[in-house]
Amino acid sequence: MRFLIVSIMLFSLLSSKKMVSQDWPNLTKYQEANKKLKTSTAEDNRVVFMGNSITEGWPDANPDFFTNNNYINRGIGGQTTPQMLLRFRQDVIDLRPKIVVILAGTNDIAGNTGPMTLEQIRGNILSMVELAEANGICPIVCSVLPAHDYPWRPGLQPNIKIPKLNQMLKAMASDKDVPYLDYFTAMADTRNGLPKEYTTDEVHLTPAGYAVMEKLVKNAIQEAVEHEK
Repeated sequence: MRFLIVSIMLFSLLSSKKMVSQDWPNLTKYQEANKKLKTSTAEDNRVVFMGNSITEGWPDANPDFFTNNNYINRGIGGQTTPQMLLRFRQDVIDLRPKIVVILAGTNDIAGNTGPMTLEQIRGNILSMVELAEANGICPIVCSVLPAHDYPWRPGLQPNIKIPKLNQMLKAMASDKDVPYLDYFTAMADTRNGLPKEYTTDEVHLTPAGYAVMEKLVKNAIQEAVEHEK
């Protein structure tokens, strides 16, 4: 009897872990929040921010930035572009925003979900851009932020790879005639990393770092709104 009980408990535990692991893009994270949002109208200037921990952690630094500007945060820490692509419909398209701000790629370079080439990262971001455009949403393609090294996976040379990826993203945005937001140039130090006053760990941001981003992205959003009129 004890063996049977232990076997049942073990099976339940493994089944639970399997169910959690199957939600690879973390589709459940914003499902309830998405349901609670009122459907926007054509007159609304709703903006969705799609991203990773840089985006998810933004309201901790300045919550008013989102609540006062009709901005919706759909960042998930640690995510890579294939995960974002899988949840792009429910977390962006179905919310019917006017604009989506796409900030992605650094976790791909870090290999968070396995090896990724720069071309593959670009391709996933391009797919998000094309999905947005096909649904009447203006995409703003953001440069990847500077990172001299990743504390959780050192030695991958993001200070070299990120500028190369940003060049590809800028060219892609130009080819697609969509806005490109260059955070990198405004925030990089001489190492192609983040200055100490902008970061807590070479990757994640201080309030001072977010303040730089806020000014840049608000200008980019305003330009995009004017362009779409």
